[in-house]
Amino acid sequence: MLFQVLSSLLLALTAGASSLSQVDAPAPFNSSLFKDLNVSRGLNYHYYAVPADTGKPTLLFLHGFPSTSYDWRHQVAFFQEKGYGLLVPDLLGYGGTSKPLDPQLYVSSLVTRDIVDILDSESIDQAVVVAHDWGSKTASRLAHYFPERFLSYGFLAVGYVPPTFFATPYEERLNLSEAVLGYKNLGYWDFFSSEGADQTILNHLDSLWDILYPNDTTRTITDWSPLGALEAFITNDTRIAPVDYVTPEERAIQIEAIRQGGLAAPLNWYKIVRGTLEGEDDQGISPENALIHRPVFFGAALRDYISVAPIFVAGALVSSNSTVTIREYNSGHWVQMAFPDEINSDLLQWIEGLGSDA
Repeated sequence: MLFQVLSSLLLALTAGASSLSQVDAPAPFNSSLFKDLNVSRGLNYHYYAVPADTGKPTLLFLHGFPSTSYDWRHQVAFFQEKGYGLLVPDLLGYGGTSKPLDPQLYVSSLVTRDIVDILDSESIDQAVVVAHDWGSKTASRLAHYFPERFLSYGFLAVGYVPPTFFATPYEERLNLSEAVLGYKNLGYWDFFSSEGADQTILNHLDSLWDILYPNDTTRTITDWSPLGALEAFITNDTRIAPVDYVTPEERAIQIEAIRQGGLAAPLNWYKIVRGTLEGEDDQGISPENALIHRPVFFGAALRDYISVAPIFVAGALVSSNSTVTIREYNSGHWVQMAFPDEINSDLLQWIEGLGSDA
């Protein structure tokens, strides 16, 4: 009993800033529909929950770095109005969710259990998952660990991530990408995994924002992806023209969320893949669950030069033994914000057609 008490206390202490005051996202989110759940391993998850109308499935939206549930504002507005159930969590390290500083707490076998705890709390037997960025890794692992809980899997910009993806050492992966693409598209992982990177970024957040959301996405090839390039870009306070599909008001909301929560916890999503933690964790996935056995949607962002679309298109086709729907968008990484009408329409068509495919 004493060990259990001490363990719970330690977990609470390492959960970091989850006690920070949380300002919930504005419209189209309804502030009364945000919830908090203490999942089975003792961490708090903050999430948006809309009950489904009769006959409609629940859609689970999973964001990536450095974001919150607010990334899905356009999809929430669209599908909420149409009566779909919605579950939109702040993932571990972000927003109103716990922010543990131990990287080992971020591996997929643990995070996916957290997500299923939310499904259980909401009495949802099966859901449709739609994911972006690192959320796509979590969606992929949900297919591996809990395939019975999901009707289908939607991926945006970052596609299906197979269980062998992180088995290749980081340095070897960089060399392979340079051989294939002509540049090391994941060199920024090294900076994001380094000591003090969180404070460096916070000290130069406007510069980071510009290169996160660049109007000219080819700038990511030179200023984001190579080893050392991103750190140099932001520490020099370089400014470039950002996209116009994020309004100044939306930008202020997203930047404030980053400032409130900090980046020490979110950067653990990079530390586990820059090192060996995620690759070792993925070894627990059974071979029979390495394929996706449900319909897959992939929204390819053709001007995303970090998450290179053709690689994920090929992966979606090879890794699924079910129906694969591929749509292409002339977009950078943030396709759900850049082309919300097209994304929402295509997702709706795909979801409405699942009855014959699932």
